[in-house]
This record gives sequence, structure tokens and C-alpha cells, in this order.
Amino acid sequence: MKRPRRMGDLFAGTLGLLITLGISFLIAVILIVLLSKQPLTTIYYFFVGPYTNKYYFGNMLNAAIPLVFTGLGIAVAFKSSVFNLGGEGQVYCGALVATVIMLALPQSRGYVGGPAALAAALATGAVLAGMSGFFKMKWGTDELISSFLISTAVIFIVNYFITGPLDDPSNSMLATRAIGKQYHFLGIYPPSKLDISAAFAVAAGILVFFLMYYTHWGYEMRMCGLNREFSRYGGINVSTYVVLPMIISGALHGMAGGIAIMGTYHVAVKEFSFGMGWNGIAVALIAKNNPLGVLPAAVFFAYLDAGAKAAMLHSDVTFEIAAIVQSIIFYLITAQAIYSFLRRRKRSRP
Repeated sequence: MKRPRRMGDLFAGTLGLLITLGISFLIAVILIVLLSKQPLTTIYYFFVGPYTNKYYFGNMLNAAIPLVFTGLGIAVAFKSSVFNLGGEGQVYCGALVATVIMLALPQSRGYVGGPAALAAALATGAVLAGMSGFFKMKWGTDELISSFLISTAVIFIVNYFITGPLDDPSNSMLATRAIGKQYHFLGIYPPSKLDISAAFAVAAGILVFFLMYYTHWGYEMRMCGLNREFSRYGGINVSTYVVLPMIISGALHGMAGGIAIMGTYHVAVKEFSFGMGWNGIAVALIAKNNPLGVLPAAVFFAYLDAGAKAAMLHSDVTFEIAAIVQSIIFYLITAQAIYSFLRRRKRSRP
């Protein structure tokens, strides 16, 4: 009985997502027709623009890479019924720490300093998120609130270092000095910024899927996510699976920051990561917390952003209009995903 029910749920969820996508795109078209003096041109570049040349297409895929990592981090947390709202700070701080490591090792070979920087970024995110998990385990503190507050404080601290002690006076932007070229990821789709970190993103999706569905830890995390009381009576150390998912979630967010620096930015720019953490939540919800589903969901989000930018460049659409159209699509799709997520959680309760 369970398998047909699961297949029915999958079909219903997919159909609901497709209907929501259709409604979202229809509303986007209506808004463009009402607000643009060149509606056909705007519609073309909004929906087709990201595929018109290698530069646009490669940059779209490149923008999806950090969203894969943040989406995976949120999916792990949600599957375990813990909530990490500190993704913004974890990405940002991980990026700064990775930058500092690489700037401190200017003569190091890339294959030595690069992994050290990524490991430091991963550890930074893990510690920041793990703190919220520890507070919940020890004192029952709501991890949703604590992760958000810690993230907010960290963002101000990182801003201080970027605009203060680490600021590069020769750069017109508020940014640190550039990392050495030996730390740059190899580009794979010129003239775009797409680099080999795309392979890391795919590998991360596969590894997290394997962790969650083919390991003992993943099984216990999922069981705790379904019902903590039942898991406790079944002999699972529930406290462990309050902290561990947050650590893994934070580590993936920190990795997103380090990879963004080495692959795309090469400097830590003030607030460059704005939106990566929050968009990761929407990506995870659309993917229904399936690690493999995070990959196409991240690409879809990057596609919407690339389409909005292409429409702004090639038509009379302003930033505000493009943002409104983009936001409506985001909100409708996210709302549908949240509804499906809450409905499944309610049905899984005894």
C-alpha cells in the first residue's frame, strides 16, 4: 500500500508544481505586457535570453553552483526537522575565512592552499550552525531563532573586516585584496565564468543523497525528522540528530562561500553573497528536500535571475519591473512547495 501511495504523492506533487509554474509564467507574461512598451522583445529575452549565447548560459549555470550547496544544506536540516535560517551569515563568513587563508598563503601552491581554504570555510559554517544545534540540545533554544540571530551578528562582523582591516584601498569596491591566480578554479566554458566547481556541486548532490538514503546516520536523521518521540523509543540518540544536521547544513553553506570566492569573485566583496542563503531555502522546498532534486531546482532559480538580467539589458524593462516579475514567480512556486512540505509533515504525525 505504501508504494502506490508514494507514487501517487509524487505524481500529485509534480503536477502541482507544474501547474504552479504555468500560472507563474502566465502572470509574468501579463505583467510584462502591461508594463513594457516592447512586450514581445521582453518576453523573448526573459524566457529565452539565458540560452541565446555561451556567455549567458554559462553564467546562469555558474550562478546555480552556490545555490546547490545552500539548497543541500537546507534539505539536510529540513529532512531532520531542524531549521537553519543562518545560511546568509554562514556563506558570507565562510567566504571571508577562505579568502583570509588564501591571502595568508600567497606563495602556496593551489592544490595545497586551496583545499585548506575550503576546509576552513566548511569548518566555519559548521561551527556557526552547530552552535544553534548545541543550544537546542542543551537548553531547548529554538534553532530557527538562534541561527538567524547568529547569522545577523556575523554579517556585521564580516562587513567590519572587509571594509576595515582587510580592505584593499586600490579597489574601487569595498573588497579585500584579490586571491592569487593559483587559487582560481579552472574555467570550462569561456567566455562565461563557469568553472570546475560545477562538478563539485554535482558530486555534493550525489554524496548528500547517498548520506541521507544509504547510510545509518542518514536513516536515523530521517527517522528523527519524521517523529522524534518514536525515534527515541526506538533507541535512537535524538540529541545527536539535533546537532549533527545543523553541522552538516552549516558546512555546506560555508563551502558555498569558499567556492564562490575561488570560482567567481576572487575577492571578498561586501555583501556579495546576499540572497544565497534565503534562496537556498526556496531551492530545497521546490526540490522537496531531495538532494538530487536540488540540482535542477538551483538551475531553475538561476535561470529566472538570468532571464530577468537579459530582459533588462535588451528591452525597456527596468530593474524594478524585472524584480516584480521574478518575485511573483518565486513566491508562487515557494508557496506551493511550502504547502506540500507542511501537508506531508502533518500527515506523518501520529
